[in-house]
Amino acid sequence: MDFKDKEAIYLQIAAYVCEHITLGKWLPEEKIPSVRELAVTLQVNPNTVMRTYEYLQNQDILFNKRGLGIYVTSHAITKIKTISKERFLQQELPGFFRSLYLLDISLDEVQKRYETFIKENYQQ
Repeated sequence: MDFKDKEAIYLQIAAYVCEHITLGKWLPEEKIPSVRELAVTLQVNPNTVMRTYEYLQNQDILFNKRGLGIYVTSHAITKIKTISKERFLQQELPGFFRSLYLLDISLDEVQKRYETFIKENYQQ
Protein backbone atom coordinates (compact mmCIF):
# COMPACT_ATOMS: atom_id res chain seq x y z
CA MET A 1 0.00 0.00 0.00
CA ASP A 2 1.30 3.43 -0.93
CA PHE A 3 0.67 5.84 1.95
CA LYS A 4 0.13 9.59 1.55
CA ASP A 5 1.64 12.22 3.84
CA LYS A 6 -1.53 14.30 4.22
CA GLU A 7 -3.52 11.76 6.26
CA ALA A 8 -2.73 9.54 9.25
CA ILE A 9 -1.71 6.00 8.23
CA TYR A 10 -4.37 4.38 10.42
CA LEU A 11 -7.06 6.37 8.58
CA GLN A 12 -5.64 5.30 5.22
CA ILE A 13 -5.75 1.69 6.40
CA ALA A 14 -9.34 2.27 7.57
CA ALA A 15 -10.20 3.43 4.03
CA TYR A 16 -8.53 0.26 2.68
CA VAL A 17 -10.60 -1.93 5.02
CA CYS A 18 -13.80 -0.06 4.16
CA GLU A 19 -13.10 -0.42 0.45
CA HIS A 20 -12.68 -4.19 0.85
CA ILE A 21 -16.01 -4.34 2.68
CA THR A 22 -17.82 -2.10 0.18
CA LEU A 23 -16.50 -4.09 -2.80
CA GLY A 24 -17.65 -7.36 -1.20
CA LYS A 25 -14.18 -8.78 -0.62
CA TRP A 26 -14.95 -8.95 3.13
CA LEU A 27 -18.59 -9.74 3.79
CA PRO A 28 -20.88 -8.75 6.68
CA GLU A 29 -20.56 -11.07 9.69
CA GLU A 30 -17.32 -12.44 8.18
CA LYS A 31 -14.00 -12.57 10.00
CA ILE A 32 -11.34 -10.25 8.58
CA PRO A 33 -7.54 -10.65 8.70
CA SER A 34 -5.99 -10.49 12.16
CA VAL A 35 -4.01 -7.46 13.24
CA ARG A 36 -0.75 -9.28 12.55
CA GLU A 37 -1.89 -10.61 9.17
CA LEU A 38 -2.95 -7.19 7.92
CA ALA A 39 0.18 -5.56 9.33
CA VAL A 40 2.34 -8.01 7.38
CA THR A 41 0.27 -7.55 4.21
CA LEU A 42 0.47 -3.75 4.38
CA GLN A 43 4.01 -3.68 5.82
CA VAL A 44 3.07 -1.54 8.80
CA ASN A 45 3.42 -1.77 12.57
CA PRO A 46 0.75 -4.01 14.16
CA ASN A 47 -0.07 -1.17 16.58
CA THR A 48 -1.16 0.94 13.61
CA VAL A 49 -3.54 -1.80 12.44
CA MET A 50 -4.83 -2.17 16.00
CA ARG A 51 -5.58 1.56 16.06
CA THR A 52 -7.40 1.20 12.73
CA TYR A 53 -9.51 -1.69 14.01
CA GLU A 54 -10.36 0.20 17.22
CA TYR A 55 -11.34 3.25 15.16
CA LEU A 56 -13.61 1.14 12.92
CA GLN A 57 -15.14 -0.57 15.95
CA ASN A 58 -15.97 2.87 17.36
CA GLN A 59 -17.60 3.67 13.99
CA ASP A 60 -19.69 0.47 14.32
CA ILE A 61 -18.18 -1.02 11.16
CA LEU A 62 -16.25 -3.83 12.84
CA PHE A 63 -16.82 -5.79 16.03
CA ASN A 64 -14.65 -8.04 18.17
CA LYS A 65 -15.69 -11.57 19.05
CA ARG A 66 -13.53 -12.08 22.10
CA GLY A 67 -11.01 -14.82 21.44
CA LEU A 68 -12.20 -15.35 17.86
CA GLY A 69 -11.15 -12.22 16.00
CA ILE A 70 -12.49 -9.11 14.32
CA TYR A 71 -15.66 -9.31 12.21
CA VAL A 72 -17.58 -7.03 9.84
CA THR A 73 -20.89 -5.78 11.28
CA SER A 74 -24.10 -6.74 9.48
CA HIS A 75 -24.75 -3.09 8.60
CA ALA A 76 -21.15 -2.11 7.77
CA ILE A 77 -21.75 -1.20 4.12
CA THR A 78 -24.58 1.19 4.98
CA LYS A 79 -22.48 2.74 7.77
CA ILE A 80 -19.42 3.10 5.52
CA LYS A 81 -21.44 4.75 2.76
CA THR A 82 -23.08 7.18 5.19
CA ILE A 83 -19.75 8.22 6.75
CA SER A 84 -17.89 8.34 3.42
CA LYS A 85 -20.64 10.26 1.68
CA GLU A 86 -20.71 12.95 4.36
CA ARG A 87 -16.92 13.20 4.35
CA PHE A 88 -16.86 13.51 0.55
CA LEU A 89 -19.61 16.11 0.46
CA GLN A 90 -17.92 18.25 3.10
CA GLN A 91 -14.24 17.83 2.20
CA GLU A 92 -13.89 16.88 -1.46
CA LEU A 93 -16.88 18.31 -3.29
CA PRO A 94 -16.17 22.02 -2.67
CA GLY A 95 -12.73 21.68 -4.31
CA PHE A 96 -14.26 19.73 -7.19
CA PHE A 97 -16.89 22.44 -7.73
CA ARG A 98 -14.20 25.12 -7.61
CA SER A 99 -12.25 23.32 -10.32
CA LEU A 100 -15.38 22.94 -12.48
CA TYR A 101 -16.06 26.65 -12.17
CA LEU A 102 -12.48 27.79 -12.81
CA LEU A 103 -12.03 25.46 -15.78
CA ASP A 104 -15.50 26.14 -17.20
CA ILE A 105 -16.48 22.46 -17.22
CA SER A 106 -20.19 21.83 -17.61
CA LEU A 107 -22.18 19.37 -15.52
CA ASP A 108 -23.21 17.67 -18.79
CA GLU A 109 -19.56 16.95 -19.57
CA VAL A 110 -19.01 15.62 -16.06
CA GLN A 111 -22.11 13.39 -16.40
CA LYS A 112 -20.89 11.91 -19.70
CA ARG A 113 -17.43 11.20 -18.32
CA TYR A 114 -18.90 9.73 -15.15
CA GLU A 115 -21.06 7.33 -17.17
CA THR A 116 -18.04 6.31 -19.26
CA PHE A 117 -15.98 5.79 -16.11
CA ILE A 118 -18.64 3.55 -14.55
CA LYS A 119 -19.05 1.56 -17.77
CA GLU A 120 -15.27 1.01 -18.17
CA ASN A 121 -14.48 0.29 -14.53
CA TYR A 122 -17.48 -1.29 -12.84
CA GLN A 123 -19.69 -2.95 -15.44
CA GLN A 124 -18.64 -6.26 -16.89
